[in-house]
Amino acid sequence: MEVQLLNRGLLSALHDKAQVNERLRQNYDLRTTPADGSQRMLNALEVGTRVPIHRHLKTSETVVCLEGCLDWVFYEEMAGMDTGGSVHDGETAADETQFVETARFRVCPKDGVFGIQVPQGAWHSIEVYEASTIFEAKDGAYGAGK
Repeated sequence: MEVQLLNRGLLSALHDKAQVNERLRQNYDLRTTPADGSQRMLNALEVGTRVPIHRHLKTSETVVCLEGCLDWVFYEEMAGMDTGGSVHDGETAADETQFVETARFRVCPKDGVFGIQVPQGAWHSIEVYEASTIFEAKDGAYGAGK
């Protein structure tokens, strides 16, 4: 039996990698076999990371914040915007897509808010206020419907 502890050492190592990653974030896959069809990961997020506005068309997303403080920001596409063609590929917004912020939720364990359930199909992003580590879970294998 192989047991893996999710401890301070693991989280610190992830943040060390996130700090030198140009994206200022680093994930850690928690699936134990290639046959595992779920998405379960830790994600170390540094202040200044940019997560594009995106959505998951085939699954909701459960997020638990283990440490840090960040906002989950929700958006809607602006109605009536004629961009002359397709504005997104379904999952991640293209640069010319226009959005309006509709809601913002602070997730911060020290304030007693430990996570968020992101509805299927909801456009969202995050804003990181303190180095944060989150656990993310979604249905389906990574890359298969996100």
